[in-house]
Amino acid sequence: MIREVLSGSLKFYQKYLTLLGFGSCRYYPTCSEYAKWQIQTNPNIFKALFSSTLRILRCNQLFDGGIDYPKISCNHFTAIQKGKKLPNITFWYVPESNGCRVIKNIFSKGQS
Repeated sequence: MIREVLSGSLKFYQKYLTLLGFGSCRYYPTCSEYAKWQIQTNPNIFKALFSSTLRILRCNQLFDGGIDYPKISCNHFTAIQKGKKLPNITFWYVPESNGCRVIKNIFSKGQS
């Protein structure tokens, strides 16, 4: 329930309120897209909100910016069994030493 409300408010922000700004985000993906990915993929909604808030606070002239994909904790992966239909992959999870980076699959069908 709370994920849908947050995602809906982010979609509204991206569609209507970013027109008032000047494209001033210093990161890729943008802060609103980062927050959307965190909310969609992070199992703990409070960690997702905390990470998104920290990212927004870093989006200013004191920080260089650059590429900063969301990082989540990932303790398990589901194996795809041979002979089964492949799922529609929305996000790629790239393992790191203490979690996974989340990267959006730009070729996924029907996802925004």
